[in-house]
Amino acid sequence: MVCTEKAFAKLNLSLDIVGRRSDGYHDMRMVMQSIDLADTVTVSQRAEPGVYLTADLPYLPRGGGNIAVKAASRFFEDTGIPVPGLSIDLQKRIPICAGMAGGSSDGAAVLRVLRRLYKPDLSRERLEEIGARVGSDVPYCVRGGTVLAEGRGERLTGLPEFPFCWLVVCKPACAVSTPELFRLVQVKRLRLHPKTDELLSALSAGDLEGVARRLYNVFEDVLPRKYSVVFEIKSRLLELGAMAASMTGSGPTVFGIFRSRETAQNAAGQMTALFPSTFLCVPVPASV
Repeated sequence: MVCTEKAFAKLNLSLDIVGRRSDGYHDMRMVMQSIDLADTVTVSQRAEPGVYLTADLPYLPRGGGNIAVKAASRFFEDTGIPVPGLSIDLQKRIPICAGMAGGSSDGAAVLRVLRRLYKPDLSRERLEEIGARVGSDVPYCVRGGTVLAEGRGERLTGLPEFPFCWLVVCKPACAVSTPELFRLVQVKRLRLHPKTDELLSALSAGDLEGVARRLYNVFEDVLPRKYSVVFEIKSRLLELGAMAASMTGSGPTVFGIFRSRETAQNAAGQMTALFPSTFLCVPVPASV
């Protein structure tokens, strides 16, 4: 038995922090979108008991520190199914530490495969609940598509599909510390917030220009000066014809929205010369 699943990257069309919770986490309000940049996750049975992981990147953790292994363990613990012998192989294409939920998407892909193999009657909502115990982005990654995520990311509302467009996604060589950004955030002092309700209305109307005008990520307000490359990429994408550009997640990846394939291809080619981890992508719908 061998099952292969795509683990799609995500972009934040908006990211807002609306408060601090009593448990130390922040309350978020985010509109997220899956794109066709994806890792490949392959799950197969093995004779020896337990979960064994391989990957094409030698520095990835192989045990419980890897979110794909953690997701498998949580699935069997929560469903009460005895842990079989499993091999999980990750072929990575989503950049590491990019703000695109690559690890969370790998874990979500594992959950979807295990449901298909061992508990096909398990509801999507229950699978998302299991995902929430693995990581904050995992419930969204279980579902994918165009979604409003609230709370820590576990409260999901499906949205009309993102209008078709071309996306140029550019990850610079640096990595941004998510805990560092959260420490820098003082919710009451945030100068700007996404116009999330207007963004939702634009999505409902299929209005790509309206969506583009309302991209915003509050982490850009607190991004330390040492990450100025984020704003350099945004400016360059706009110069190359993007309708709008924004950082995704806690960065440092930036994406631009393009209506024209030709313009997007030209932009991707020019950006690749400066930043090798540049990808030409399109939106994809929900996974489940």
